[in-house]
Amino acid sequence: MRRWQLAAGGAVLSAALLAAILPPWKAAFLAPAALTPLLYALTHESGWGRRFLTGWLAGFCYWLVVCHWIGDVLAAYGGLTGPLAILALIAFALAKGLHLAVFAALAGPLLKRPWAVPAVAALWVGIERTHGPLGFAWLTLGNAGLEMGLPVRLAPLVGVYGISFVFAALATGLALVLLRRPRREVACLLALGLLWLLPAVQLKQAPGREAVVMQPNVPAEMTWTQEEKDRMLRQLMYSTLAQAIEVDQAAPALLLWPEAPAPLYYYQDETLRRAAAELTRLAKAPFLFGGVAFTPKREPLNSGFLIDARGQLAGRYDKQFLVPFGEYIPPGFGWIEKISSEAGNYAAGRKAGVFSTGENRIGVFICYESAFPHLVREAAREGAEVLINLTNDGYFGKSSAPREQHLALARMRAVENGRWLLRPANDGRTAAIDPAGRVWDELPDFERQSGRLRFGWIREQTAYTMWGDWFAWLCLAAGLGACVLAWIPVYRP
Repeated sequence: MRRWQLAAGGAVLSAALLAAILPPWKAAFLAPAALTPLLYALTHESGWGRRFLTGWLAGFCYWLVVCHWIGDVLAAYGGLTGPLAILALIAFALAKGLHLAVFAALAGPLLKRPWAVPAVAALWVGIERTHGPLGFAWLTLGNAGLEMGLPVRLAPLVGVYGISFVFAALATGLALVLLRRPRREVACLLALGLLWLLPAVQLKQAPGREAVVMQPNVPAEMTWTQEEKDRMLRQLMYSTLAQAIEVDQAAPALLLWPEAPAPLYYYQDETLRRAAAELTRLAKAPFLFGGVAFTPKREPLNSGFLIDARGQLAGRYDKQFLVPFGEYIPPGFGWIEKISSEAGNYAAGRKAGVFSTGENRIGVFICYESAFPHLVREAAREGAEVLINLTNDGYFGKSSAPREQHLALARMRAVENGRWLLRPANDGRTAAIDPAGRVWDELPDFERQSGRLRFGWIREQTAYTMWGDWFAWLCLAAGLGACVLAWIPVYRP
């Protein structure tokens, strides 16, 4: 087989395996071998340029498959025709593929060294940690470990990145076995047996409280008049209150609405303010909902508002990590119309969303922010006893892929921080997730429903909550250091 055929085949096969281990396919058992075809191909490429292109091909194919729904979203809500939506998706996949390209270019020399297994795994994890700061974060390799009882034990210790390290190390070891390298070079994998010594991820105490949640099921393409907005507001308030004061039901601890599916302006809309205050007083519970606020420069903010049980505004959280194309246009993509109906780009918030509800504290983050472990961890570190992810997945349409992917992100955040996570969504997946990452309660998708989600207050902090991403950053430093060491010529008499 020619080298370019081996390189292309390894790149495409690894891309397919990396996509297959994640929702909606969930073939997680393939995770320990997902990188093996790519790594095997890289050992046959001596030039860094060829390795770079091989990795770029793998990254391009991976992002094209995993985030194929971006094209549909831009076509339906971004004002793009079919060909332009496809072009935008291709441009996105090419840009995101650069991460894997850099990994492949650097991993080649590491694979020739006897310490390839830990070095390649560290490099992979370090580059994974750069996805968020460099533009767009989504599912990582470690997310495939959600359903695996052994690897997931690392999540409360070092986050999802610890699971990624395990899978990358196993894939590297398998590649070396296929290359018939000495057994001593894969002996370090025996250390993974220490995972048995870590405590299992499990729910220690059954939930003792309930939150009333409203799933409005408002179409993303809805055209809003004042009359339509007032009608929706009355219906949602009535349904929420009816659920909150239902006979033979315990008083709820929280009232939750999702990320704003309609233009709700708390500061400008007196009707909304009065209705929210009356709802909290009658239900005798704090009310958290999504809406729009503005900076002093009149830039819109995607916000979560907390109204206390007395009807007063107790806090506001402004979304910090904005959705590319939905809430801001990345550089070089100005020709794409924004998905959002707000004029101009959204502004980003600056502070963690941790609020007091009396004796307890809640941590709030909005929609896509579930893809950022460090952001959610910051809320738990500042005292949040339950995590709340306000979201609106209506822009995904009826596709199950992005919805399941988005839910998987939230599930991993619950495990990392050992917290219950409540996820009110506009049209699904509205769910309660326990500290072991399992969906406990859920409302049916694509229906206007009110219901109750069980949860519990938890104050104990995991090691990951306390110490954050030290492991991922250490991996980045170690991986780059190993690359420098690998470039030093080896003396062979």
